[in-house]
Amino acid sequence: MARAIWKGAISFGLVHIPVALVSATTSQGVDFDWLDARSMEPVGYKRINKNSGKEVDKAHIVKGVQVEKGRYVILSEEEIRAAHPRSTQTIDIFGFLDAAAIPLQHIDTPYYLAPDKRGEKVYALLRQTLSDTGKVALAHVVLHTRQHLAALMVLEPALVLVMLRWPDEVRGLDTLQLDEAVTDATLSKSERDMAKRLVRDMDVDWQPETYRDTFRDKIMQLVEKKAKAGKIEDIERDERQDSRKGADVIDLTELLKRSLGGNPSKPARKRSSK
Repeated sequence: MARAIWKGAISFGLVHIPVALVSATTSQGVDFDWLDARSMEPVGYKRINKNSGKEVDKAHIVKGVQVEKGRYVILSEEEIRAAHPRSTQTIDIFGFLDAAAIPLQHIDTPYYLAPDKRGEKVYALLRQTLSDTGKVALAHVVLHTRQHLAALMVLEPALVLVMLRWPDEVRGLDTLQLDEAVTDATLSKSERDMAKRLVRDMDVDWQPETYRDTFRDKIMQLVEKKAKAGKIEDIERDERQDSRKGADVIDLTELLKRSLGGNPSKPARKRSSK
């Protein structure tokens, strides 16, 4: 299994499912470093005062939030640290809903979830329950001092944790300012039929191995060609260089009963939307 970037547990009623979070994506863009063309030495960044153009020592830098143009509220490192959400090492499920109810523009980054120590059975139970009901689980989780809204989804035999954007991070469709020429367009039957036929004619299977980033391919081919020709510049560089113990899984049936208030046949009480 790939290296876990986070370990904790899914909180599901009174049931805790030990899990490990594994990145489901990787960046494959071209990594260009800045070099001084005269000496081929690496070029770094400096903290520059935008008014004076002079470099500012780190000790003299404070953090501020602009409240009006040119006016800032200054926050200390202690105040910022105190505002960070407390990490509980849990993915706290607070509700279930249909996957289709989550707008596409709210979906952000996916992560794979693997069962950790002694968590296989309850992991399988949650996965099967989501699959049987056609639901996804909404949850809160804290990663790297940042609180996230997330959705637990089924992906074949596994569970995926998809980070969601907060509502105030998503722009409404009114941003497009679509006029009636789009919203109330008059489309003839022949136009619709021809468009559908074109879609059918261009129908393809999902084949991700055939989709390529042509820019990256061309750059890396060029790099390989130049490297083989000996066109390589040598530079000198300065090299500078949380786990959670899985809890024992106690009787699963008893935990589920207790989560339902002791009566497994009792319908779940609706949660407050507050």
